[in-house]
Amino acid sequence: MARILFFGRLADLAGGRTRELQIGDSVRNLRELVDLIAKGDARLGAALREKSVQTIINERVSTGEAISDSDEIAFLPPVSGG
Repeated sequence: MARILFFGRLADLAGGRTRELQIGDSVRNLRELVDLIAKGDARLGAALREKSVQTIINERVSTGEAISDSDEIAFLPPVSGG
């Protein structure tokens, strides 16, 4: 199972910081993962599609590469504050 991590306001929208998802062959990349998440939660899906959200796969910045069930995928909103 893929481990999905949410930070900041994304964790609030997701109802927690972590989800485990069986993504199998139907999800091959980040766009398809966000589409899958959006089917269950349209607000979270819309937030994940924002251009300012950074994605980290297995502790490396990603721009849409392939993913698999063994990956850890983190979604980070922009950092703000003072």
